[in-house]
Amino acid sequence: MKTYDITIIPTNNPAIVKFESNQLLVQDGYYEYKNIDEAKNSPLAQQLFHLPFVKTVYISANFVALERFEIVEWQDVEADVKQHLVEYLNSGAPVVQEETSTKKVPVTLYAEVTPNPAVMKFVANKRLFPATFEFKNIDEAASSKLATFLFEHPFVKEVFMDENYISITKYEVADWQEITMEMRDKIRNFIAEGNELISEATVAREVEKREEEKQSGTHLDDTSKQIVDILEQYVKPAVASDGGNILFQSYEQESKTVNVILQGACSGCPSSTFTLKNGIETMLKNMLGDKVDQVVAING
Repeated sequence: MKTYDITIIPTNNPAIVKFESNQLLVQDGYYEYKNIDEAKNSPLAQQLFHLPFVKTVYISANFVALERFEIVEWQDVEADVKQHLVEYLNSGAPVVQEETSTKKVPVTLYAEVTPNPAVMKFVANKRLFPATFEFKNIDEAASSKLATFLFEHPFVKEVFMDENYISITKYEVADWQEITMEMRDKIRNFIAEGNELISEATVAREVEKREEEKQSGTHLDDTSKQIVDILEQYVKPAVASDGGNILFQSYEQESKTVNVILQGACSGCPSSTFTLKNGIETMLKNMLGDKVDQVVAING
């Protein structure tokens, strides 16, 4: 019989603590629960939500991470949580009621053109990814079976994944009119067969990275924070609808320059310069006045 032991690991976000197990907790996937209703398939997460300070529960291959409300400090409760987890796991109770990977996944997929003629966006009717992932070549795609599968097609240049879609950048040797339907069917079948899309470890790292970025954002100057808020609220939804993404890189106060990173369909798009100057730059100037003079893009 397995004997579970738990190690408490702080993270860069003071609100989140990881409880790492010496044994595998779940076979497939990564799970994030914001409340007890979302945790219907996880008896462990449901129990944890009975603790009044638990805000979010993350469960991955070998750890449970908890985000707390501000009513307590982790140093006051983490030992009790650890003991609770050890007792629960060693009782043999289930962590997550996982579906078998061989079960067919119901999914529909449609192709959508983007402003970038080299990029086609394939949109699913359900959430596929918990974060954004970008792969420039097949070596970078080692952590994603789906991206690796796509790079096996010689015309695939780059792959970008967001919540419910995949954007593919092609080389000029192929014409989207000739390959779009074939790629749509292949991607849909790959997902429907229950194949892993992104490795658990990569998802866990990305989630931790997002939390670190949130924490580092608290150290930004006031103007940078305003820029980030504007990009998140007004710009990101628009570029996501075009199959891309925009990330704040830096703000240079002396030159009043905002540096951003463009990903997916926005990277290398012929119309991205126009959008940058006449859309994003104009918006930031209007909303922040003389604090912004120009916006410079770095292709991701």
